[in-house]
Amino acid sequence: QVQLVESGGGLVQSGGSLRLSCAASGSTHRINAMGWYRTAPGKERELVAVISRDGSSRYGDSVKGRFMISRNNAKNTVYLQMNSLRSEDTAVYYCAARKLGAEAYEVWGQGTQVTVSS
Repeated sequence: QVQLVESGGGLVQSGGSLRLSCAASGSTHRINAMGWYRTAPGKERELVAVISRDGSSRYGDSVKGRFMISRNNAKNTVYLQMNSLRSEDTAVYYCAARKLGAEAYEVWGQGTQVTVSS
């Protein structure tokens, strides 16, 4: 089993920055990719950013150039540095993990709220 625990959410003013962290525990050797998705009120879940064990990453269009994902494999932790935050970034951010050989992200954290005030 793999467990994910997020931290770092909160309230920030528009234009500000926040850093989210997600620590994995359990059978972490089974994890290939980790990343972040978000769900805003009234909207579907969307990709924020994901990163593979080899360091390759992918971003959602709405965050490109503003957010950066990184990963510390030794600590089984992934980070999301969010800069130039906008009110439309307000959402619950979920950490997710994709296991080796899997096509989908099957493991999810409990979510952390990010609120950007204008």
